[in-house]
Amino acid sequence: MIAALQGKLIVSCQATPEEPLHGAEFMAAMARAAQMGGAGGIRANGAVDIRAICVAVNLPLIGINKRSVKDIDVYITPAFEDAAAVVQAGAGMVALDGTLRSRPNGETLASLVARIHEELSVPVMADCSCLADAEASDAAGADILATTLSGYTPHGNPPQEGPDLELINQMVKRFRQPIIAEGRFYTPEQVAEGFARGAHAVVVGGAITRPQDITRRFVGAITPDGS
Repeated sequence: MIAALQGKLIVSCQATPEEPLHGAEFMAAMARAAQMGGAGGIRANGAVDIRAICVAVNLPLIGINKRSVKDIDVYITPAFEDAAAVVQAGAGMVALDGTLRSRPNGETLASLVARIHEELSVPVMADCSCLADAEASDAAGADILATTLSGYTPHGNPPQEGPDLELINQMVKRFRQPIIAEGRFYTPEQVAEGFARGAHAVVVGGAITRPQDITRRFVGAITPDGS
């Protein structure tokens, strides 16, 4: 699966409950549209959506399970049970929070990666926010390192307008694992730059799958006089 994603665009098909396209039927349709457009993979959240998407398309699927846990900052696949649910639904790879922050049930990043490998037999993608996260994920045995969380955690790299291209540079030079670029990719030119920096694959989400955000960008280009 890792080899199959090389050089490909991965489309993240996710919608929160308050979004118009929330629901497995809509996400499956979005995945079909992504496949028609040439996407080489899908990233999706939760067993229900993943199960529907796996029926709709035949692309490699990276599964996550976003879940809020009291007094725990980790949100992306925080525990083994979350990983097991998405693999049982059809995900061929699990993505998880690649930081050293505390997790439920006393699990650690390393113990969670090990259990996924041993009990679920799928590769693990670690969503990192900085080079230190990538080092921790490498030590924990993650198969893929990603820039997903850059700008989204208190301890990691600061927020910026577009993708964290410098983090891609640093990770590509430092680690043996494939590096997946993700986070704030808005334009085809940015995707091309991600690959030019050595990314194994690039994930694009809202720029493709959130019509309300796409519409706002167009509306924002209208001048006050309507020209």
